[in-house]
Amino acid sequence: MSDDPELKRIRWRCRRGMRELDQLFDRYLARCWATESEPQRVVFLRLLDCEDDKLWRWFMGYEHCPDAELAALVERIRQLPA
Repeated sequence: MSDDPELKRIRWRCRRGMRELDQLFDRYLARCWATESEPQRVVFLRLLDCEDDKLWRWFMGYEHCPDAELAALVERIRQLPA
């Protein structure tokens, strides 16, 4: 785990108490965060502001996210290999 305080705060924000969401967010942080552009990081932080029940429905494909940027990121995260 990185000693970067910002990354530690973000990891803490990713803890949702729902194993599936926790795993998706952890996978994104491990594989994508370090190489993301600043605007894409901002989109991810906006995603973390969403309610868990909405996130669950978006990631499971039960609902479509109305925000195009968030929807694109949700799809990217869903496509990350396990």
